[in-house]
Amino acid sequence: MLCLHNKIVLHKIWAINLKPVWHVCSLRMVANYDEVMKLALERGFYFPSCEIYADAPAGFWEYGPTGVNMKNKFVELWRRELVRRDGMMEIDGCQIMSKSVFVASGHIGNFTDPILRCTKCNSTFRADRYVTEKTGENVPERMADEEINALVKKYNLRCPNCKSEFGGVSRFNMMFRVGIGPAAEEAYLRPETCQTIFVDFARVFKTMRGRLPLGVAQVGKSFRNEIAPRQSLLRLREFYQAEIEVFCNPSRLDELPKFEEIKDTILRLSDGSSITEATAEEAVRKGLIPNKLVAYYLALLIEFYDKTGVDVRRSRYRRLSDDEKAFYASIAFDFEVETSIGWLELVACNYRSDYDLKGHGTTSKQNLEVVDPTDQTKVLPHVFELSMGIDRSIYTILEHCYYEDEKHDDRVVLGLKPYLAPVLVGILPLMTKDGLGEKARKIHSDLKLDFDTFYDESGSIGRRYRRLEEVGAPFAITIDQTTMQDDTVTVRHRDTMQQERVKTSELRQYMNNALAARN
Repeated sequence: MLCLHNKIVLHKIWAINLKPVWHVCSLRMVANYDEVMKLALERGFYFPSCEIYADAPAGFWEYGPTGVNMKNKFVELWRRELVRRDGMMEIDGCQIMSKSVFVASGHIGNFTDPILRCTKCNSTFRADRYVTEKTGENVPERMADEEINALVKKYNLRCPNCKSEFGGVSRFNMMFRVGIGPAAEEAYLRPETCQTIFVDFARVFKTMRGRLPLGVAQVGKSFRNEIAPRQSLLRLREFYQAEIEVFCNPSRLDELPKFEEIKDTILRLSDGSSITEATAEEAVRKGLIPNKLVAYYLALLIEFYDKTGVDVRRSRYRRLSDDEKAFYASIAFDFEVETSIGWLELVACNYRSDYDLKGHGTTSKQNLEVVDPTDQTKVLPHVFELSMGIDRSIYTILEHCYYEDEKHDDRVVLGLKPYLAPVLVGILPLMTKDGLGEKARKIHSDLKLDFDTFYDESGSIGRRYRRLEEVGAPFAITIDQTTMQDDTVTVRHRDTMQQERVKTSELRQYMNNALAARN
């Protein structure tokens, strides 16, 4: 739908029966971070928390009305295309968890970032990023402290604020500690939603009569005390995750009949320097992906993002080196998408082996083995994880769907899919007199309980169209004098600005067809 440079492209619109009609239009993809930020603030997608106060802490952002609608629809698409499609189970766990959970998970000892602190002014910097930015050297966050210290000395790096020397690298644990009750019993806000899934696994597997492989999903907030939160939704201290943990028998990772459903899905695989395109089947055969189970879920994920409006031709699965992987991962791929600020990680895809269940079993002294009914053997399941950042995904969709139409005064359009648009249709009376206002409000009343509609009678009709286009509304319904004569309205298409007359009695089916067209 979008193009990277000025050029003529084919663009598809939908007639009343939702069959594609191709038209030629000139689109210019111009979105960058600042433009998306401006749109988000002006149109109620998201904004800083506590922004009226000078002491508002960084790293906390809130969704406005349009942002909430879009986020909820994104999550529902995730449920439809991943959770329900694959027969997964969804839970909703607590955000505050006991210290023992994070002792078992390794977060108490390992969930740290390296920091540099100025010896004079006490300014603090994330060491790996600061050294990378100043030297061009690739500094993974798990690089040994001694190696980072050597780079600081080699390049004579100093505090940018007062030019004084840094002390040696130290480690900062990013979890938020909380005290429960009058005794302030030690507990923590969860830094990832998956630990709830792991500690609940045995009960879920038993009560829901689970069978391996079993996907357990959860949507919720996680909390990380980031050293340097920045760029609005891209690095937050309080953020939304949609996580899937697939519990599997490690001896049956290539015994997956449903792999046939996705074997021809194209995956873009990267070692960080180049990208190789291969079908899921080819990727397994060539050893680019370790087994069919991993390939299956990577394919499901790319198919999901294709439906969100993200340009998957600008995506890649980057396999992480040992220095980059999380401490719990034996194999890791990051699903990354190219944006105006570079490659952005949206999903961490980690093969966690039995790290988590073994740790929780040992610490809790509970046996977390289950019976695989395939051969009636007991097994401690391994886990493959899809850890999705919802906030980063929302930002990326906004940037990839933002364009300007050069032929029409560079109108700003947010070309969201109808099923993700915060407003599906605007209801616009051409004027409020002669019964047009009452008729428009009646149509709005008839549609609003089933569809996200927006009634607007303020300003010129052209300006009202522009406001709807900027929040991604695919359709605008105009009520005019002809409506009062034959009970038809004008339906205007956002992307092409074409208009057609539709009977008011057919509007509900029209909107249902638009939402069903998940191309």
